[in-house]
Amino acid sequence: MVQNDSKVPLLAVEDISVSYGQVKAVKQASLAVFPGEIVVLIGANGAGKTTLLETILGINTPVSGVIRFLGKDITGNPSDRNVRAGLCLAPEGRGVFASMSVLDNLLLGAHHNMHNVGKNLRRVYDWFPILEQRKDQIARTLSGGERQMLAIGRALMSAPRLVMVDEPSLGLAPRVVNDIFNILSMLNHEGYTMLLSEQNAHKALKCAHRGYVLGTGSITLSGTGQQLLNDPGVREAYLGA
Repeated sequence: MVQNDSKVPLLAVEDISVSYGQVKAVKQASLAVFPGEIVVLIGANGAGKTTLLETILGINTPVSGVIRFLGKDITGNPSDRNVRAGLCLAPEGRGVFASMSVLDNLLLGAHHNMHNVGKNLRRVYDWFPILEQRKDQIARTLSGGERQMLAIGRALMSAPRLVMVDEPSLGLAPRVVNDIFNILSMLNHEGYTMLLSEQNAHKALKCAHRGYVLGTGSITLSGTGQQLLNDPGVREAYLGA
């Protein structure tokens, strides 16, 4: 994995709180992602992981707190502006446009960066050869693993500075999960900085530089991937040990 030599975070989330009506989905959460890292956000279903990622992108508006990207305050910015600035979010695999072809899904991901669309498409096909083989196929006919690859590939078409991936292993067979995490590690070696949310704590922490534990909307623990793997509370709650 790429080693972090920078002391300045690419992304800094400071005391972010998000509510849906009376429900407090995220409560004063803070995290940082440094250039070259894989950072994972682990927690049970409903802990607020997706809400936090969507808030960073600009889909949700926080009620308090600050989000900084590339040193600039982006709190409350619309998502399309944040995508143009270099943020992207790959949803879990059912987040692709099911009635569109693989190629059209990928091209949609490039709508903010059409100048280099041919180069970026070639790189995505090099990383995901199956997508080139399936380029004319309707997305709903892909396997779960192929849909997840398409979601990641579509995000990469925007040439992002930070790739956020939401629940990359959700609903996938163990062999396919291995493939997806191998791809994420490969992309990190290629220079991509990544923030993942994941219920499969073991797989996520094995590939991560650092991680955060999110419990019912609040960050309860943080550390290196290895530290969290060895933490008794994490092992009991998320690793079945």
